[in-house]
Formats: sequence, structure tokens, C-alpha cells
Amino acid sequence: MITPWLRIPHNLALLAAAMLTIFPVVRTRLTEEEVEEYQRLANVTETVRGILHGYDIRLRPDFAGDPLVIGMSIEIASIDSISEVNMDYTMTMYFQQTWRDPRLSYTSVPHNLTLDGRVAESIWVPDTYFLNDKESYLHGVTVKNRMLRLHHDGSVLYGLRITTTAACQMNLRRYPLDEQNCTLEIESYGYTTDDLEFHWKDGKDAVIGWDQIELPQFDIVDYNVEQKVIQFSTGAYPRLSLSFRLKRNIGYFMLQTYMPSVLIVILSWVSFWINPEATAARVALGITTVLTVTTINTSVRASLPKISYVKAIDLYLMGCFVFVFAALIEYAVVNYKYFGSKPKRGEIQLASTSSPSPPARRCRRQRREGSNHSMGSVGDNSYQQNTSVVEIRMATLSSRADTQDDRNHKQDAPALTPIHADETRGIVGLYMDSSEPLRHYHDRTSTASSPDFNNVGMRRRKLPTDPKISIPRLKLPKIRDVNTIDRYCRVLFPIAFVILNTVYWVSYFLGT
Repeated sequence: MITPWLRIPHNLALLAAAMLTIFPVVRTRLTEEEVEEYQRLANVTETVRGILHGYDIRLRPDFAGDPLVIGMSIEIASIDSISEVNMDYTMTMYFQQTWRDPRLSYTSVPHNLTLDGRVAESIWVPDTYFLNDKESYLHGVTVKNRMLRLHHDGSVLYGLRITTTAACQMNLRRYPLDEQNCTLEIESYGYTTDDLEFHWKDGKDAVIGWDQIELPQFDIVDYNVEQKVIQFSTGAYPRLSLSFRLKRNIGYFMLQTYMPSVLIVILSWVSFWINPEATAARVALGITTVLTVTTINTSVRASLPKISYVKAIDLYLMGCFVFVFAALIEYAVVNYKYFGSKPKRGEIQLASTSSPSPPARRCRRQRREGSNHSMGSVGDNSYQQNTSVVEIRMATLSSRADTQDDRNHKQDAPALTPIHADETRGIVGLYMDSSEPLRHYHDRTSTASSPDFNNVGMRRRKLPTDPKISIPRLKLPKIRDVNTIDRYCRVLFPIAFVILNTVYWVSYFLGT
């Protein structure tokens, strides 16, 4: 029987023996896993070394044999920008190519080999390029974004993360109610169809990610893929085409262009309710609206290329400009009719009160015809003297309404004694009370004093020497109240503007 004080050392001995038995087994198992890992890595290294040993990157797979089939797929990461000025777009994508190279097949490793991207520089890869590319680059943070994966049968998956700026020829005739079709053309640079064949892997499903793209001004309505052969002078080359249709969102332009233009046009109509005598207010309002529409038009043109054809937004802004300009011209007409008619009525009244008498008109007619007749009686001479005084006095009254130039010109004429209305009435009464018939004014001769008033009364209007020549005059319709023009414009301008908007929006939304 073992004593209690000896039982503890005995238990410790059993524990120590058990630990010595376990530890050698564990150590042996870790060593086997490490050896297996080392052997697996050695096999992969030898496999890669064996694949690349004697590999000639200058020759395509199956050289001088059947054309090599290369499948392609694209995953769109983002469409960064679409520029109408430069007519291009910028897109970031994952571009993947697959082909089979028998020289890269292996059997020593039971799984696929995902290698470092730098291995791609040691094997043959297609000389693919983007035909409509303006600028492209391969992302290099933190390393070059390249992927290379090998399969047992020699299939290769080669992927790149690329950002490309590609040209997109846009038709802006319907801008900003337009739809654009942009493409990405993929082609082999040096290999013809005798060496390579391109195709979209899985057809239309080879392009993914487009349904998750959000653009500020566009919506991707649809996309399409196409496979074709392009003939050049150096041969026929394979080409793949990715096209996507973009529809422009009009919300931005409604808030920034269309609505301000409509409000400016409506603002120009306020002048129709302003008193015609408020010249400063109506002119300032008209000029402000014209300049505002011009500024909007200039800002729109600054964001577009300098193209020769007319765009949809140009038509609308030109229509708005015509309306605000017509409102300004309308006030010019109102101002002319309102203020110009007053002096005209005064002149008419003055002409009616101071028009030359019949003897004066006959005297001028006799001077033009150069007729000389003599009168035989002394009574006739005295009567001629009286009528000459009437002619001179009445012509003097008519000459007082002439312009400043006429007054300056009169300095060369003989000085005439001004008369008053009472004197005029007396002279006219003398003429009217005379029993001499009117025919004496047709038959009388010119006196010796007639050269003194040859030019008197003839300065208000110069008659043409040739009676066949007529001077055309612009006759405006007679309007008694200028407010009538404003009242008509208050109705006609809104109706015409509604018709313009109806025709514009219906035409472009229906696509005609």
C-alpha cells in the first residue's frame, strides 16, 4: 500500500510520462504538414517554370493553324462624364479576355493557377486596342490592376481595370430633347481574321453593370453588342462593338433655361399695362428683358460645341428673343403715335390758318410758268397792287411756321413787315369786297416788285421739276387712341406665345 505522502510524486510521474508520450507525436504531425506545403509549392513553382521554359511570346497560340478564338466580356464600373463640347465620354471598366494556349496547359497541379500580373509580360497576349479611344490608362494603385489565371487545358483569363475616354459623335439638332448613341469599338491592331477571331462571351450577357450606372444628365435606355469584320487596305480585321443609347434628362434644362425664358417673356408683357407717358419705365423694362434673354442664350452656347446647324434650344430661345424684342418695338410704335401725333396736329392747324390765299398760289404758278401779261388800265394796276399786298402778307403768315433751317435761309429774302390778325382780316376783306371777278387773277401780269418775293411761301415743300416723278410716302394706319395698340397686344402676344410652345413641345416630344 502506497502512503499518502508518496501518492503525489507518483501522480506527477504518471503525468510526465504521458506528456513525453504525446509531444513526439504532435511534433511529427506538424512536420508532415510543412513538408506537404513545401512539396505543393515546389510543384507549382516547377509547373510555372516548366510552362514558361522555352515559351516564345512572339508567336500566337496555334501559329500557322486555325484562327485563335478570343472571347471578351466587360463589366462597367462607372461612366464618369459625357461631354457635348468634346463629344466624348469617360468610362471605367473591367475588361476581360479569354483564349486557349496549349503551351500553358499542365497536369502536375490539381487546381487553377492565379498568377501575379507581371507574369503576363512573359506570355503571349492579344494586341487588342480601342478604335475610338482618345486617352486610356491602366490603374496602378497599389500595383498594376492586372489579373492572370491559368487552367489545366491551357485556357487563359486575362483581366484589366481600364479607364478610357472614347469619342462619341453626337447629333445635337434636338438638344436638349435628344438621345445619343455612343459606342466602344474593340479591334485587333495587327492580327487579321486569318489569325484571330473575336466574339462576345455569352453574347449580350457579356456586358454587365450597365443597369447600375447613374448619370446626372442621362439615362441608359438600352445597349447592344455586335460582332463584325472591317476591311482595310492591309486586310480584314475582327472588331467587336458595344453601343449604348443615352436619353437626356430634361429636368435640369427646364429649371435653368426654359422656365426663366418663359418668365422673362411674360415679364416683357407688363409694359402693355404701363402708361405710354412713362417712357423710362417701359424702355428700361424692354431693354432688360432683351439683355436677359441674350445672356441665357450665350450661357447655353458656351456649354456646346461651335456647330453650324440649329439646335432645338436655339429655336426656342430665338422665339423668346423675338417676343421680348417685339414688345420693345411695340412701345416704339406707341411712343411715335402718342407723342408724334401732337406736333403733327399742331402743324395741320397752323397750316389751315396760315395757308396761302388763292392769289398767292396763282402768283407762284405764274412764276413757274414764266408767263408775262400786261394790264392796260390804271384801275387794274391799283387792283394788282392790292392783291400783291395780300399775297405778300399771306405768304408771310405761312413762312412763320417753317423750321429753323428755313428761318436761317430766309435771311437772304427781303424783309417783310409783320402784320396782325386784324390787319390780315382787313386785307382779306378788301379783297373779298372788291367787285373784281376772280378771273383777273388768271389774266393779270406780274408787277416789277414780283422778283422780291420769288422765294416767299415756296420753302415749305420743294416740288420736283419733273411732274412725272413722285415721292413715295409711308402711311401708317390712323389710330385715334394709342391705348388700342396696347389692348390688342395684351391678347395677341400671349396667344402667339402659347401657340409657339404648343408647336415646339408637341413637335419634339412626338419626334417629328
